[in-house]
Amino acid sequence: MAPITDISQLDPNGSYTYADYLAWRFTEYVELIKGRILRKMAGPSAEHQEVSSNLHGRIWQHLQNQPCRVYSAPFDVRLTRSTGNGDAQVKTVVQPDLTVLCDLSKRDKRGCVGAPDWLIEIVSPSSLVHDTRTKFELYAENGVAEYWIAFPAEQVIIAYTLDADGRYQVRGNYLEPGPMHSSTLPGLVIEWADIFEVQEEGRQ
Repeated sequence: MAPITDISQLDPNGSYTYADYLAWRFTEYVELIKGRILRKMAGPSAEHQEVSSNLHGRIWQHLQNQPCRVYSAPFDVRLTRSTGNGDAQVKTVVQPDLTVLCDLSKRDKRGCVGAPDWLIEIVSPSSLVHDTRTKFELYAENGVAEYWIAFPAEQVIIAYTLDADGRYQVRGNYLEPGPMHSSTLPGLVIEWADIFEVQEEGRQ
């Protein structure tokens, strides 16, 4: 079989596995959602990168000498609740903007197998529905205990945690200067103003 070197060689309506994903030889950023290809339409904006870097830095600093780890994309997160965990069985592979993993037995050289403890997605215009609906439902189904969605343009972070019924409930809605708290890392306090640039009054 000829190698897949361009995403146009793939059937957008086909069903693929992580084994297929590993064999692809193009550099375009894609994810698999229950076997279907999701193609990232644009690279992250400067404000997206700044929010990601600021969050990563605060979390990384807190985790020094602790067993948990934080990873930035690209970092393959294979969600396996409805499948086996073999490469040819896994049908969902996502690249969250930030992944916090405390059970390091789930880590391997390619990323994470199973649900991480905390995922953060940073919304861009092209990913709004994906992050707030598709991934919201996917992460809940797979038991990701904590999910933050950051909106750089609006300077808002909404923090969700799973309840006893496996549904996300809002734990925090952060839209102005003040502390932000993680249920995964109770000792971590992130200041809103350290993540978002405070807009000067009257600034356009």
